[in-house]
Amino acid sequence: MDDANEKIIRQLREAQALARLIGDAPAYREVISTLPAAARSDGAVLITGETGTGKELVARALHYLSHRVAYPFVAVNCGSLTDTLLEDELFGHEPGAFTDARQRRVGLIAHADRGTLFLDEIDALTPRAQVALLRVLQDRTFRPLGASQEQRADVRFVAASNAPLLDRVEAGAFRADLYYRLCVFPLMLPPLRERRDDILKLAAHFLDIHTPRERKPLNLSAAATAALLVPRWPGNVRELENVIVRAVGLCTGPTIEVRHLGLHATVAGPLAQGATFRSLKRLAIAAFERDYLSRLLHESRGNVTRAAQAAGKERRDLGKLLKKHQLDPKRFASAG
Repeated sequence: MDDANEKIIRQLREAQALARLIGDAPAYREVISTLPAAARSDGAVLITGETGTGKELVARALHYLSHRVAYPFVAVNCGSLTDTLLEDELFGHEPGAFTDARQRRVGLIAHADRGTLFLDEIDALTPRAQVALLRVLQDRTFRPLGASQEQRADVRFVAASNAPLLDRVEAGAFRADLYYRLCVFPLMLPPLRERRDDILKLAAHFLDIHTPRERKPLNLSAAATAALLVPRWPGNVRELENVIVRAVGLCTGPTIEVRHLGLHATVAGPLAQGATFRSLKRLAIAAFERDYLSRLLHESRGNVTRAAQAAGKERRDLGKLLKKHQLDPKRFASAG
């Protein structure tokens, strides 16, 4: 294959991988824009973000963008790796390595050979598990239980954590040396409440992929559209997707109404009775304020004084708005 064709294939692969990542909010696009560069390296990637922000989706995009795309992507939930199972799960074993070990078992690292090993919930690893993983990252070798020779770990490590891992390091709950081995390329995914201008775009995407092909396309009523902009979405993108899946199942007509969304009564109640111009206007203003404030904090890297100057407001007044919308400037301090 000549260089021109290889370049075209690489560009198509990149476009397909990034197309799965829906959203235009600045905080989100800034993270996504770094993926092609990170994918070209074999350095470990640490993805942090709240539950439901799409960490595994980003990990898979990194794999699809990399030169390892033809080989396996293996995901493992570290919360399920107890000390007694850890080495067997990761490294595998030879016959006779322990009682009942009658057949050879290939571990997850070998399964991911030349591909990507995604370590989800890395913060849940026990101290013993952290030591075992550190050795693999340091030496790029491992030894199956009962084996006499070491094997090479030719994998790309991508880890994910729901909690800020550095906080756990400072608290003594996670090894600093392992943290820095994993954090060659740090990626922090913003929660949905800090990318509210993406909510309707994501809702439309989920509506499209979860509406059965035999049904006519569904749409959201004005009241349902407004209702989606109200919640804080503590479960993030995953929670929004679940709401749309439920609405598609409950809706029997062409239009999804507020009652189909199953939102909390404080959100659904006033709108389910009929969306007035005033109620929709109030919700639109609140959504605009949250989006505008999130953009300000992102651009100022969480500096409230600079954000207030950019907005032409007194710092004290801006602080009241941030408190009203429960936006913490500290979350934006590391946005750059």
